[in-house]
Amino acid sequence: MIRTAIAGTLLQLLHLLVALAAAPLLLGVTRFAKSRLQSRRGPSPIQPYRDLLRLMRKETVLAHDASWIFRATPYLVFSLMVIAAGMVPMFALDLPLASAGDLIAIVALLATARFFQSLAGLDIGTAFGGIGASRDALIGSLAEPAVLMVAFALALVAGTTALPAIARFVLSGGVGVDVSLALALIALLIVAIAENGRIPVDNPATHLELTMVHEAMVLEYSGRNLALIEAAQMLKLLIFVSLVAALFAPWGLAAGDVLDLLELGGGLLIFLLHLLVGAAVIAIFEVSIAKMRVFRVVEFLGAALILAVLAVVFRFVAEAS
Repeated sequence: MIRTAIAGTLLQLLHLLVALAAAPLLLGVTRFAKSRLQSRRGPSPIQPYRDLLRLMRKETVLAHDASWIFRATPYLVFSLMVIAAGMVPMFALDLPLASAGDLIAIVALLATARFFQSLAGLDIGTAFGGIGASRDALIGSLAEPAVLMVAFALALVAGTTALPAIARFVLSGGVGVDVSLALALIALLIVAIAENGRIPVDNPATHLELTMVHEAMVLEYSGRNLALIEAAQMLKLLIFVSLVAALFAPWGLAAGDVLDLLELGGGLLIFLLHLLVGAAVIAIFEVSIAKMRVFRVVEFLGAALILAVLAVVFRFVAEAS
């Protein structure tokens, strides 16, 4: 029993270290692939590591009227993202944190991080911070209900909202062709695009006040505070890519003995493959579509909410018939 507990703790620590190391790589590979698709040389895939290291070395400058909310938000947001990343099965299913939370808990952690980041954007009193906070609140008001409806649809299919249990249910082969799961997948992909500020919702490569959402709330941050915010955003992208993989394509995840190093090694290789596929899909999608107007984001996320509701309705109809 003690040996198993120690092994589980070590596995959880390894999981967190892999998540922290892989999050900048995912963003770097996405930028590199996007540049190649646009016939540009582009930055190196390891450029996000250099950016974080450069920001950590810079001096932190704070506004005179910044309250404790502005100062504490980078640490709170980063900590919440680390906890959420620890709950998502990336290369193994039997994680101590995964058993302590489910999909609804992850939604709550992401919503809490958004709440504090919006407060920090409003705390300084700049126009950009207010614009970004209001737009982020608009996105969250539609994205969070859509994710909750996706969680309900998955709960109707697998009988639980626990991520390891849903992954094991999919691995058991008892799903088959399910319309509700397909609708839930599309809804989750739309929410992932919006939550991470990717095209067509937001363009992370620009700083135009008429279009930016996430960048508007962090313009007043610098130094290690900005590094923590950027690292949290990288972790958020990793969380959504891992969520899609764990819920809808969990094949290859280590689901046996936590001491089986061969199985863990295979799970790590599959995890890297998931990251490469996710980066390629994001890059291809972003070069194939233009950024939409801010007011069209409501329709975009409204479609995700409708698809998630339809997934629940179709599942109820299938069980009743």
